[in-house]
Amino acid sequence: MSRPEHIGPPELFYNETEAAKYTNNTRIIDIQMSMSSRAIELLNLPEDQPSFILDVGCGSGLSGEAITEEGHYWIGMDISPSMLDIAVEREVEGDVVLADIGEGVPFRAGSFDGVVSISVLQWLCNADKASHNPFKRLRSFFTMLYSSMRQGGRAVFQLYPESPKQMELITEQATRCGFTGGVVVDYPNSTKAKKIFLCLFAGVPVTGVKMPQALGAEGEDTVQFSNERQSGKKRKRGEVSKKEWIHNKKQRRRVQGKEVTADSKYTGRKRKPKF
Repeated sequence: MSRPEHIGPPELFYNETEAAKYTNNTRIIDIQMSMSSRAIELLNLPEDQPSFILDVGCGSGLSGEAITEEGHYWIGMDISPSMLDIAVEREVEGDVVLADIGEGVPFRAGSFDGVVSISVLQWLCNADKASHNPFKRLRSFFTMLYSSMRQGGRAVFQLYPESPKQMELITEQATRCGFTGGVVVDYPNSTKAKKIFLCLFAGVPVTGVKMPQALGAEGEDTVQFSNERQSGKKRKRGEVSKKEWIHNKKQRRRVQGKEVTADSKYTGRKRKPKF
């Protein structure tokens, strides 16, 4: 079965027919509400006061309803006009904005106490137009998202990464923009129930990051990362040879959309000293 992001850009894929099907399907509604409630739980918001939440890729407002039920206020942004039309028709409590998250987050600095996003982030890894560069679009999104959040706020993204390399691309761009955090995998041993959440912290040093516990895991099933870089001398390559390490690094840079010199028989060879 083809992934939705491979069929077409989101603003075309979620047309009037698909948007109506998405909103009226009881199975999709149950799954969406369940994932939204879990994302809100991972935000770890104060219980004694309402918070202001940004819903990235809000669609028809299903995840916004979960935010409202928890007593919080929200603004949603989405690229699909058809989805937003349904949100307006349903008279959701939050305000909705038509916007492409790959071009950034158009809100004032420090506006949001938290951010949630359900099944959206992997769309930024696709180049739907000749002008689209996944590396630049992710960087633009995370840079402006970071500035729109208050210090100490959390952003929780439920996503379906296509591959480990895609997940690495997303987390690398997030850390380059100042975020710390990690990945929480609920029910890691279940094919159907497994859900991946990227939990990001704004303005929290890595020493202050405490990752939430995953559901349905015998032990801890979280992966933590930081925005701190090790010096080249301390960086370890493990059991990988120097040549393999160079090939892997060049492949990662190709995935990021960067220009990389072609491999040759001299790649990874040690050069003779010149006198």
